[in-house]
Amino acid sequence: MEKVTGLKVNNHSASQRLVDIKIENDYLDKVKEQFDQFDLLDIEYKPFLRFHITDIFNKIFNEKIQSLTKTILLNRDQGAFVIGPEEMDQSKYDTDFLVKLSTALTHLVGIPNFDAMYGKYYARFEVKNTDNSDSYLRKAAKKLDLHTDGTYVKEKTDWLLMMKMKEENSEGGESTLLHLDDWEDCEKFFTDPIGKENFVWGSPKSKNVDYKIEHPIFSTDHEGKPIISYIDQFPEPQSLKQGLYLNSLSESLEGSKKLISFKLPPGYAIFSNNYFMLHGRKAFKPHPKLYRELLRQRGTFYK
Repeated sequence: MEKVTGLKVNNHSASQRLVDIKIENDYLDKVKEQFDQFDLLDIEYKPFLRFHITDIFNKIFNEKIQSLTKTILLNRDQGAFVIGPEEMDQSKYDTDFLVKLSTALTHLVGIPNFDAMYGKYYARFEVKNTDNSDSYLRKAAKKLDLHTDGTYVKEKTDWLLMMKMKEENSEGGESTLLHLDDWEDCEKFFTDPIGKENFVWGSPKSKNVDYKIEHPIFSTDHEGKPIISYIDQFPEPQSLKQGLYLNSLSESLEGSKKLISFKLPPGYAIFSNNYFMLHGRKAFKPHPKLYRELLRQRGTFYK
């Protein structure tokens, strides 16, 4: 990979598939100084400002961070990176700044989709020790099984960025990834005709999506390699064979010995290709004051 001044780029300790990018604090401070000129509300209301701050961001890194991030995401042998400050200072790099930083990162490679759950081009949400929501997303004591995003919406979802904004009193909850090419049973489920059937996909009320769509679990990329669109909670099997296929698929994914697992610190984001890199989270150990704030952006690559 090309060396980029201001970034420390290495293979992640958890896997050769995963790239670890640390932003040197001197350079991140330059980014913050520039971004502080712009109010977050203006960035939300004026879409063109998102491109402006992205251009500022890219130029601080000699216009090389754009090609680096896109190359990693599109490289089938990689497909994901973790990025964050070399040293995190939550008093300096506050949540408004992290939203701006995540916006610059995503706009380097594409356009975020509207997120109906939050009503913006991104979503912010909290995870606490107890929760009454209708989705696994906010249930800390339950693990979040491996899945891809955008299974229940009409928009294409090429990529996903998940950023940890804050975290307090947490034990466990490691982030998990599984590259489709590492999954031991990929060929078995990919070649099964049921995986190419249209499945019905819905979503709980909290997602604010009032329609259902149909699509298969597996299809192929431009090179004929398998890609997947799957989450355990939202398919609505229409036959016994579909239900059993989904159950076997889930058991196989969760039983994979190729799982990538690591702790994501506050201020860091996982940016991944949504077609061949599945993601999830392990359960947290219960704590009455557990608190996490997360940010999500997902969207499409530039044409």
